[in-house]
Amino acid sequence: MKYDIIIIGSGPAGYVAAIRAGQVGLRTAIIEKENIGGMCLNWGCIPSKSMIESAKLYNKILKDAAKFGIDGIDKKAISFNYNTAVKRAKSIVKRLTKGVEGLLIKNGVEIIKGEAKITSKNTVSVENRSLEAENIIIATGSYSPEIKGDKSIIIDVNTLFEEREIPENILVVGSDSVAVELSQFFSLIGKNVTLATKGERLMPLADEYLADYLKGIFKKSKIEILYNYDIQDVNDKFKNNLIDINGKEIKADIIINARDRVGIIPKSDVKIEIENNFIITDENCKTSIDNIYAIGDVNGKSHFAHIASAEGLHVINKIKGINSKLDIKKYPLNMYSVPEIAQIGLTEKEIKEQKIEYKISEFPLSANGKAMTEGNSDGFVRILSEEKFGEVLGVQIVAPNATDMIAEASAFMQLESTVYDVAKTVHAHPTVSEIFMEAGFEGVDGAIHK
Repeated sequence: MKYDIIIIGSGPAGYVAAIRAGQVGLRTAIIEKENIGGMCLNWGCIPSKSMIESAKLYNKILKDAAKFGIDGIDKKAISFNYNTAVKRAKSIVKRLTKGVEGLLIKNGVEIIKGEAKITSKNTVSVENRSLEAENIIIATGSYSPEIKGDKSIIIDVNTLFEEREIPENILVVGSDSVAVELSQFFSLIGKNVTLATKGERLMPLADEYLADYLKGIFKKSKIEILYNYDIQDVNDKFKNNLIDINGKEIKADIIINARDRVGIIPKSDVKIEIENNFIITDENCKTSIDNIYAIGDVNGKSHFAHIASAEGLHVINKIKGINSKLDIKKYPLNMYSVPEIAQIGLTEKEIKEQKIEYKISEFPLSANGKAMTEGNSDGFVRILSEEKFGEVLGVQIVAPNATDMIAEASAFMQLESTVYDVAKTVHAHPTVSEIFMEAGFEGVDGAIHK
């Protein structure tokens, strides 16, 4: 069987590329050895956000019900039912994965189950079948490297959201958004949480200003952070529910493995260049082999699903002769913390390294009427703009719906807008998004309500 494109992996990179390929008339096959939707839909983005929403609601009722005028709630009678929350998450996952499978079929994409092996630059074998294609796209994703030790107490992220009993003391290992979100999730449902990270700060890709703010959130939530420690083996360090970390004993009934991820490299008879456990690609996601591409987590450029999807669309367009620039800096970095955190564009450090004259305009949620009525006034919008002409270089948001609000900043940056354009954009009142307009005015002259 000969195809225009064979895609290995059906996560947000692979299935979006496949659907787009089908839409533009390319004969396409997608190979998946586990579940359609990949990690994001089945074990990561979707179930984790569902669980976080359950935890946020539980915590808000517990802390704020009386403040909002709701009487009669016995706090001692309220508890978080992990297994019920898991069932809700699984029902959402099932609906979405079936939807994706339906879209693939609707667009003429052949779904092949099994493990793929690249046998030449134009052929792939799977389940004793040999498939031929003009182009091959690797979209196999990533995983957290193993923590060696007793598997009854070490839980990998892809098996976390199963029905189980959750003990009191949780140790999360990792430094990126997954580790941060899981740490906060367990804290919100009343567990004692410690986060061990291999670096000197959380979220190494985030602006240092955001990382410092996040550090304050963790301190307020009594989540202890242990820096410069990447746990790889606990065989000799874990005894009686205590783990020795740099001479300090930490209570840990279970260890959540959210270590920094590495690429899942498919089997291949073709020598594809790899560096630091990721496939090397150029600005168009092309590998060292001319007609083989690698998109999403496996190329190491990002671990965000929306960027993986953008890469998938870009590659299909490229194959169809549509040339455009893939500018990852104009795609958001998002984190579903409490409050949420998002950024787009250059960080302050990157602006300084490029020796650009810039200004910062910031506006707090504490001066926003809608945020006050919702009881969510912690946060801000922060705009980094070029000094002379006011072009928006970067935007950072801390707010309950920052991951949605960042889309407005994305539109501004795609159009190369200035702070003057931001200030002129009228927002409905009262809305949290009004803080954009206020930050724009702050960049021009001065915020109206500050």
